[in-house]
This record gives sequence, C-alpha cells and structure tokens, in this order.
Amino acid sequence: MNEELKDLFFYSLTFKEVIQHLAVSLLCSMMIALLYRITYKGLSYSSNFVNSFIMLTLVMTVVIMVIGNNLATAFGLVGAMSIIRFRTAVKDSQDIIFILFALAAGLAAGVGLYEVAIMGTFIIGIVFFVIVNINLSAPRKRDFLLQMLIETVDGKDFDAGVILSKYCRRYNMVNVKAVGEDKKELMELSYYIKLKKEEEGKDLVKEMKMIDGVKNVNLFFDEEG
Repeated sequence: MNEELKDLFFYSLTFKEVIQHLAVSLLCSMMIALLYRITYKGLSYSSNFVNSFIMLTLVMTVVIMVIGNNLATAFGLVGAMSIIRFRTAVKDSQDIIFILFALAAGLAAGVGLYEVAIMGTFIIGIVFFVIVNINLSAPRKRDFLLQMLIETVDGKDFDAGVILSKYCRRYNMVNVKAVGEDKKELMELSYYIKLKKEEEGKDLVKEMKMIDGVKNVNLFFDEEG
C-alpha cells in the first residue's frame, strides 16, 4: 500500500521523454495553426492569435507533465489557475473550437499518447478542411431583398410580376411604404426573392430599371456564409 501511495504522489520523467512530449506537441500545434490560417474566412485575422495556438499546446503539455499522477500538484495547480482572469473576448465560435483543439493535442502529448495526438490532429484537421471547402453548412440558395422606388404613372398599378417570374424561383412582397412628397406619388416596394441563378441578379436590376416609373432599384444579400 505504501508503494502504491508513493507511485500516486511521485512521478518523474526522463529528459528524453520530456523532449519527445514537447516535440509531438510542437508538431501538432503547428498543424493546428496552419489549418486555422488556411481556412480562416473572417475579416479580423490575427497572427498573434494563430501563434498562441502553438504556445497554448506546448504550455498544456508542460502542465500535464508537471502534474503527472501527483494529486498534490494537481490541486495546487487548480488553485493557482483560479486566480487568473482572461479578459479577451472570443467572438467567433470557431476560434473556441480551435482553442479546445490545441488544448486536447497538448493534453494527449503531455501524457505520452503520441498516436492519439498526431492522428487525432490529422484526422480532425482533414475533416474540418473538407467541411470548410465544400461549404457544408451554407444554404443552397440565398434569399435576397429587392427594393424599388417607383412613381405611379397615369394612375396605373405597378406590376413587376413578369420580370420577377423570369429571374426568380419565388418572390414575396414584404413591405410597401409611401415616401413621396405632396406633388409626387412615390412608393417604396420591398420583396424577398430567391433567384434561379444568383449571377443573373444584375440583369434583374437592369430590367427593373427599364420599367416606366421605376426611379431606383437595389438588390441586397447577406455576405455571411
């Protein structure tokens, strides 16, 4: 029993094992950082944030090596880490995933599970790369908002149904607003539309502008995704 307690509270690594743990951790962290760099599609890319993946993975490996199977060290480390406050806001959920990815790789390398660390990093990286490139989460077709400013011509009702049917799979008027002055009858019409071919959006706008009474045409869509 005494020997078991001794093994539980005392843990040692050879110099060679430490180097091996850190080498595997460095390899995995560089793969993670490279994956993040080539798949990032946002507007606020930060090289410091990418570099932090490498440091985070290595630090986690060192922490795990320090803890080993020493319960006293583990409890002491929890107490020490509890006083640290991280104030950097992570806005993108994908960034959180990469942080957890780096921590997991560092943890596996720290306990000597080299196969898990390397293969896990490689397989997860391949899966994420494929998902990003085939755009799996994106909708097949985007909804557009078509806004038109029209002036009533000779009291006739405005009808854009023929042109909308030509370019749209479906369309739905969502808003009608009077924006004219006393001497003019100006109306702002808003439609939600789904184009048959997104690249023909400019042609739809051109044809709409050719209709008598149409003063302005705008086509909006969400750039995200």
